[in-house]
Amino acid sequence: MGFMTEPRAGAAHTGGRTERVVGIGAGAKELATEDMILNIGPQHPSTHGVLRLRLVVDGERIVSAEPIIGYMHRGAEKLFEVRDYRQIIVLANRHDWLSAFANELGVVLAVERMLGMEVPVRAVWARTLLAELNRVLNHLMFLGSYPLELGAITPIFYAFREREMLQAVMEEISGGRMHYMFNRVGGLKEDLPYGWLDRVSRTVGDVRGRLSDIENLIYGNEIFLARTRGVGVLDRETIMQYGVSGPIARASGVDLDLRRDEPYLAYAELPVKVATRSAGDCHARFEVLLDQVKDSLDLADACVERLRSLPPGPINQRLPKVLKVPEGHTYAWTENPLGLNGYYLVSRGEKTPWRLKLRSASYNNIQVLREMLPGHLIADMVAILGSMFFVVGDIDK
Repeated sequence: MGFMTEPRAGAAHTGGRTERVVGIGAGAKELATEDMILNIGPQHPSTHGVLRLRLVVDGERIVSAEPIIGYMHRGAEKLFEVRDYRQIIVLANRHDWLSAFANELGVVLAVERMLGMEVPVRAVWARTLLAELNRVLNHLMFLGSYPLELGAITPIFYAFREREMLQAVMEEISGGRMHYMFNRVGGLKEDLPYGWLDRVSRTVGDVRGRLSDIENLIYGNEIFLARTRGVGVLDRETIMQYGVSGPIARASGVDLDLRRDEPYLAYAELPVKVATRSAGDCHARFEVLLDQVKDSLDLADACVERLRSLPPGPINQRLPKVLKVPEGHTYAWTENPLGLNGYYLVSRGEKTPWRLKLRSASYNNIQVLREMLPGHLIADMVAILGSMFFVVGDIDK
């Protein structure tokens, strides 16, 4: 929205550029500007990967924004259709590479529902524990990397220290650091290692005790507060229109969490707390994420105690060599770390799905940028983009 004015009284030409007097006095002038198209990405430090934003800017202020996706598209949904139900798990845990266990979970829950299969109690509680540990791993990555995008280097070292402790227990049980491949249709790959629950309990306690380090570094930092408070406000109505979910929606007062509202796994027996804020700005989103880490650590402790009290028993169901799902369709959804993930499974009675549609949280969450960014400065765009807590693979699938 630059000044596109015709020469008239009170206006003067200077070197072919239109100037317009905006005040009183010879120095009170503002140079006319033209809108400029600016591409952020698809390779840019603040885009978390190959996301591209097409901005129209007037000076340093954003006039309009269009998220352009697809630079990393791998066709996961079509690949699902030519893999059997065991192989799908390998692909499904990769679209949000920070939430691999949670991604696997949605697929196996959908298949088990179609089969009418009841999972052993030990597997239900172990899955719940691992899902919460995975949630903490996801959130710690963003709690460390978000301040880094705003110029604060130290927090990411603290966040990675805690992540490494949790990664150690996840790697011990599954053999993987990012792509765990530990879920199976009917339960888990194998039983918990001897002494593993004790190591989880110690690790959870250590991580909880050190969260204050991140809080102290960030919450009292004047620069962080100035860059995040009142910036990138997202209102409830816009959230509803775009289907935004997870920590971003809860930071704007949308009190929705499937673990409490439509419980799956063992969540119906757990005291699930839902962290919310009303401000809806970048700072509120950061606060919700930190609160959710604390709540997930509490849930992990509760799962450990329940697993200790359970008698020995199976961790999975025996499956046929060729697993076929009855003809029909179902929809399973989970509260993933970044928001709602949905899995629409359509079967024609074969060993591969006829269709497996994935509804990923980041896809909806990133579309709302077209509403949030206009009116903000380019510098604020970096703060807003980082506070949306997305993974590009979760957008492109």
